[in-house]
Amino acid sequence: MPLPSTPLYRLLLLLLAAVACTRLPGAESKSTLEPCASSTACPALLSYTLYADLKLAEVAALFAADPLAILAANAIDYAVPDAANRILPAGLSLRVPVPCACSNGIRKTTSVRYVSRQGDTLASVASQVYGGLTAPDWIRESSGILLNADDAVDAGTALSVPLHCACFGGVDSGAPAVYLTYVVAKGDTVPAVARRYRTTATDVISANDLANADVAAGDIIVLPLPACSSSFPTSTSDYGLAVANGTYAVTADRCVQCSCGPANLDLFCVPAPLADAACSSMRCGNSSSMMLGNFTLVMTGAGCSVTSCGYGGYANGTIL
Repeated sequence: MPLPSTPLYRLLLLLLAAVACTRLPGAESKSTLEPCASSTACPALLSYTLYADLKLAEVAALFAADPLAILAANAIDYAVPDAANRILPAGLSLRVPVPCACSNGIRKTTSVRYVSRQGDTLASVASQVYGGLTAPDWIRESSGILLNADDAVDAGTALSVPLHCACFGGVDSGAPAVYLTYVVAKGDTVPAVARRYRTTATDVISANDLANADVAAGDIIVLPLPACSSSFPTSTSDYGLAVANGTYAVTADRCVQCSCGPANLDLFCVPAPLADAACSSMRCGNSSSMMLGNFTLVMTGAGCSVTSCGYGGYANGTIL
């Protein structure tokens, strides 16, 4: 990790906690928790497999996420009518973008609110509805209720569901990264999962402070995904924007689309396909014609001269 490498620091930063897991009777699940002190939220991803056919809007509601942001995080085109009502099939694996905040000294998303349905138990909410991204004990503690994992929850009960995430400074081995929380499936191996998500087994082992590459179904681990980072001023609303390789993000009140890769890790921003007249001007200053994303190349006797119009963040309703 591109952070201080003293043993004490790493022990403080990387904490593995064993938590009771009711996915299978008697099983245990490891969870990677990141201690933190700053209240600043950072971008993170959750890997989620749909337990049923769901509308995009329903998936977004489960995680208090923006439907458009889910499409962007999965490189799915959103420039279609009524995208929120698009039906997503059961078994589909999605990356869900979440703000990873610091709560009680641990990195986790703002606890999402789930209203129980007939037949729900803490175990079924954790393992089925949220795909193992949380645990019955976590929901019980966060919601302040006294129920066993398999006890029925009264329909209509508002549950607070904590979902752990990680950021680790937004870097991995000195390169920009977005961390994906992943629930190990039956048959998964660290090398296979690492290849699937364009990272390395060594980095996965390091990020999770594993003694070796052994993982078990139900374990919660984090995967460092190569990403494009931004350098927007702290005064901008999209300060700290990071985009995983091969995906995009929509920012500036849905006016600007910023893409990452896959050929390189340079953030490239252009007007969003659905940008309209309400969007702030995207013409660069000191130019009568250059718009966001434009560039010119002029050959001179001294070589080539490149002029470009790049995105610099969104502040007070203005695209910089």
